[in-house]
Amino acid sequence: MGKINNQVNPMEIDNKEKIWILSVLVLGSFMTVLNQTLLNVAIPELSIVFNLEVSSIQWLNTGFIMVNGIVIPITAYFVGKFTTRQLFISSIGLFTIGSIVSAWAPSFAALLVGRLLQAAGAGVIMPLVQTVIFSLFPPEKRGKAMGMVGIAMTFAPAIGPSLSGWILQHYSWRALFYIVIPLGILNLIFAMFFLQNVNKTSNPRFDLLGVVTSSIGLGSLLYSFSMAGSVGWSANQVLITMFIGVLFIVLFIWRESVAKQPMLNLGVFKNKQFSLAVVIAAFVAFAMFSVELLTPIYIQSMLGLSTMQTGIMLLPGALLMGVMSPLAGIILDRYGIRVLTFIGLTLIVITSWLYSNLSLDASLFYVSALYAFYMMGIALTMMTVLTFGLNQLPKSLGSHGAAAANTARMIAGSIGTALLTTIMSTKSREYLPELSDKLSKGEAVNTASVLGMQDAFLVTTTLALVVLILSLFLKKNR
Repeated sequence: MGKINNQVNPMEIDNKEKIWILSVLVLGSFMTVLNQTLLNVAIPELSIVFNLEVSSIQWLNTGFIMVNGIVIPITAYFVGKFTTRQLFISSIGLFTIGSIVSAWAPSFAALLVGRLLQAAGAGVIMPLVQTVIFSLFPPEKRGKAMGMVGIAMTFAPAIGPSLSGWILQHYSWRALFYIVIPLGILNLIFAMFFLQNVNKTSNPRFDLLGVVTSSIGLGSLLYSFSMAGSVGWSANQVLITMFIGVLFIVLFIWRESVAKQPMLNLGVFKNKQFSLAVVIAAFVAFAMFSVELLTPIYIQSMLGLSTMQTGIMLLPGALLMGVMSPLAGIILDRYGIRVLTFIGLTLIVITSWLYSNLSLDASLFYVSALYAFYMMGIALTMMTVLTFGLNQLPKSLGSHGAAAANTARMIAGSIGTALLTTIMSTKSREYLPELSDKLSKGEAVNTASVLGMQDAFLVTTTLALVVLILSLFLKKNR
């Protein structure tokens, strides 16, 4: 191996070693992304266990998203400051410690602390993994490698509710954290033996003002989106925190544009193809988080099925995503991005429109198949368009591009869940008075909820059409 300051020259790493490194990265990504959705189904149970309002328990998700959003933009600095092994092992170690704290938490406060430690570790992983792949593989082979990581980004959140539903039906909520701990320890052992330092360190200057403005800006913005889904967009706490978020993000953009050594080099957005790819990837995140939130609500609250039955219905979509993600990466390397985005976004347009016509009479097979094809469109598009976008940047900007793209994805996902939840609840309340005169109370509530969900998916359909047209401006070449 040709090592300089413990750094391995990526060109001298053989394929067998690359497979081991990629396996370590995929396991770390899968574990941290799976953890994000495992807890969603457990919120009602935790509310009973700790004798707290659901809005208070929801901080386990809100806090996780906020810490993630604060940490992700700083990863470009971390990648320049620390070696690959130092950063990956520290992040997985912190995530595993958070899992241990959560599993044995005697109180809600302890559980929240453990959850936030998990978020701090998880926030670094995905941008770091993408940066390592950027260094490890030439552009014409990155699609296949990123497709393997795509299993974590798409399959893990899709299977989360199914796995969580099964665990909660048979075991305590603590098992949701117990299953993550051995994965974390295993990942640490593999990383110590097989992970190599492939990223070049540059000892960048710490941009305190950039960190402060981005942390306050993104933290406030993500908090406002999280609260908007439950209290509405017109609530004072939402409007005030959103204003603070926008103000500090503007200050952050100004700071990074004038700094000699910016924490996050926003010059990556000067590349039009990269910017277009980030817009498409952000919408796909919007679509994925939204359908993963609304479909279980439809199945459980409107069709009246259990969490276990819900998990079974969602499982085909999760499995299809796991299969399609690496295949999409291979197609990207061979044929380019245009064919993938066209097919993937067309699937999202069609299935979103079909979602906007769902009724209470829909068969379980139809709903399961509809969800599966929707997720297939996500799998074809998400990682491939992100890989294409990063391929447009020089290697020196890879970590900045990965951090910027993942920040955009997180914000879009938060906006999506908040926006569509608000549309669904608002429109449902509007429909309810008229339906109450014609139907029984239970039928009226369910019908109003379905009509509200239809309106929410009409918004997704419209946005998907716009993004499909935008995707035609991506380069044809590989």
